[in-house]
Amino acid sequence: MHKLTVLLALVGFLAALSGLAADKPRETRCYELRTYYAAPGKLEALNARFRNHTTRIFEKHGMANIGYWMPTDNPDNKLIYLLAFPDREAARQSWKEFDADPEWQKAAKESEANGKLVAKVESVFLNATDYSPQIKPSKAREGRLFELRTYTATPGKLENLNARFREHTCKLFEKHGMINFGYWTPMDKDKGADNTLIYLLAHAGKEAADASWKAFREDPVWVAAKKASEEKAGGSLTVPDGVKSVFMTPTDYSPTK
Repeated sequence: MHKLTVLLALVGFLAALSGLAADKPRETRCYELRTYYAAPGKLEALNARFRNHTTRIFEKHGMANIGYWMPTDNPDNKLIYLLAFPDREAARQSWKEFDADPEWQKAAKESEANGKLVAKVESVFLNATDYSPQIKPSKAREGRLFELRTYTATPGKLENLNARFREHTCKLFEKHGMINFGYWTPMDKDKGADNTLIYLLAHAGKEAADASWKAFREDPVWVAAKKASEEKAGGSLTVPDGVKSVFMTPTDYSPTK
């Protein structure tokens, strides 16, 4: 009887997901996830430049600001943000125009009068997965905690991993109070196009996140889905230590909070 109950629950989740997929428009934009490592003592100056200049100039050149965050544990002085473009060529053109903009050049020069603000920049261009919710800035009535998760799939198993998220995981996250913000895979092979899944969740806070994850991992439907997916694939869908999680808080100027 227990096995039958779990099976019926799985069927119900699949049916619900099929209905959602039929109604939801596919995300076709190009996204860029950027991580800035601020120079020592310069993180607040970097945030001030984004707050007062950069985000507005981005919009001027067709770059959509989705969200800006800092890790809750931030020894490397990181600023992480997400942009959207109509496509990859539009992204290239927008960055070209932005870099040549006299207003930006003036703001950059003035802000760096006492030294460079950024020590290192990392950039990954992304495609939204077919099961990602529509990705757009959003604000909750109460402040939220965000979680950026990166999965490295076992070689040849990325589609199996996507299938598990598409058919089970996303819906179970919602069941346990986690908000699905967006799911992506990198565009470029050297950035993990064939083995990486990146996604963003929102929680009410750290205690809520811990409680949600505990309930999710103990859910019999999840246990059954995980077991079935790994049996089908012939083993784990992620490499050892292949799941990375970063909890983040939005900046005061972030369109998403």
